[in-house]
Amino acid sequence: MGHTASQVYFGLNPMWTATCVLIITYAVIMTEKVNRAIIAVLGAGFMVVIGVMNQEEALKGVDWNTLGLLAGMMILVSISRRSGMFQYVAVRAAQLAKAHPAGILLLLQITTAVLSALLDNVTTVLLVVPVTLAITRTLDVPPYPFLFAEIFASNIGGTATLIGDPPNILIGSQVGLTFNDFVVHLAPVVVVVMLVQVIMIHALWGRSMQASPEAEARVMAMKAADTIEDWLLLKQSLVVLTAVMLGFIFARQLHLEPATIAMVGAAVLMLLDNWAHHSEKAAHNVHQTFSDVEWITIFFFIGLFIVVHGVEVGGLLSLLGTKLVSATGGNLATTGFAILWASAILSAIVDNIPFVATMIPLIKTMAPAYGGADNIQPLWWCLSLGACLGGNGTLIGASANLTVAGIGDRNGVPFKFVTYTLYAFPMMLVSIAIAHLYVWWRYF
Repeated sequence: MGHTASQVYFGLNPMWTATCVLIITYAVIMTEKVNRAIIAVLGAGFMVVIGVMNQEEALKGVDWNTLGLLAGMMILVSISRRSGMFQYVAVRAAQLAKAHPAGILLLLQITTAVLSALLDNVTTVLLVVPVTLAITRTLDVPPYPFLFAEIFASNIGGTATLIGDPPNILIGSQVGLTFNDFVVHLAPVVVVVMLVQVIMIHALWGRSMQASPEAEARVMAMKAADTIEDWLLLKQSLVVLTAVMLGFIFARQLHLEPATIAMVGAAVLMLLDNWAHHSEKAAHNVHQTFSDVEWITIFFFIGLFIVVHGVEVGGLLSLLGTKLVSATGGNLATTGFAILWASAILSAIVDNIPFVATMIPLIKTMAPAYGGADNIQPLWWCLSLGACLGGNGTLIGASANLTVAGIGDRNGVPFKFVTYTLYAFPMMLVSIAIAHLYVWWRYF
């Protein structure tokens, strides 16, 4: 599969060399002193330069389906956002709650969860949080509970679908699980977890929130239609997004990969947007759309794929997989619970994306011990639930958390690591306990 020790410089053991590169890469990423994409690409380059594998082998580790899906969805959201549709949804949610703070808190959580399932959680919070800050200022209520609740809702909602959370995109793409697979297996427990979270947030903050009648009247006076900036683009975006979602649902029957569906949808919406404008504005929109693609995330994934593939080539993951099967006595349920809880705790400590990227090939090595790839499917749901829900545990657990914290800090809403963790970690453990009961009931 890989290369022998003789090809690694200085005669170093390829397994331990690759492992050291992985550990150093993750350690530097966790310090947040240098942009994580730079570190991931440097780690990937070092895997090749030191001789763990050559460039051809390194590129085999890059999952282009994941990258295509990410880029396609980023383009779709970039164009759709210009129509104002997401701001419209947030204002309408506030008005449906009759501008009562507790009701707005509830509906913004539901809105965030649903959008996170259909888009992705980072994009969703980028769209919803600024509108939330505007509404809380108008109501003169503390914004922190709203932003905290939206972090949780984005990570919970994103767990329900293939495209909702980067860990799911990784799992789905590398294991061959479809959009429908995620909905069928994870959406039921996500609904229960979301319901419990809403109740906990209400008990913690919602029931004590009050706003003056004058402030509520100001929110009710907002014209949601005024947030729509381009009605033609709104209609085009809705048609294309609907077609893309249908494409994900019927991907297996259409014999198409998610990346193809997302990229074709992105290209069609870009074409429609270009036709609707004069040449100068069209050119500007194209540049703006490609600028909105999160290239840092894309290159972070590329570097990460290569670093993890180097560890796989070195043989460490195969060794760990054998050890884990042995430690759990070859019992699938015990292995599943171990993956669920370990994923949750570790994803709260390290970013859940690199963690999942490392776990996928590790779990694949266990398939022969359990009778083949089909028999270990419950382990993928355990990994997804643990990593996505566990990401809520601390501020560094998921990208959406850091995104909201950054926006909050810039708007005078400080997010302290310890304060957040004291609230979030126990709530995260409750959601994992619910997930544990669910996988035990459904699979084991």
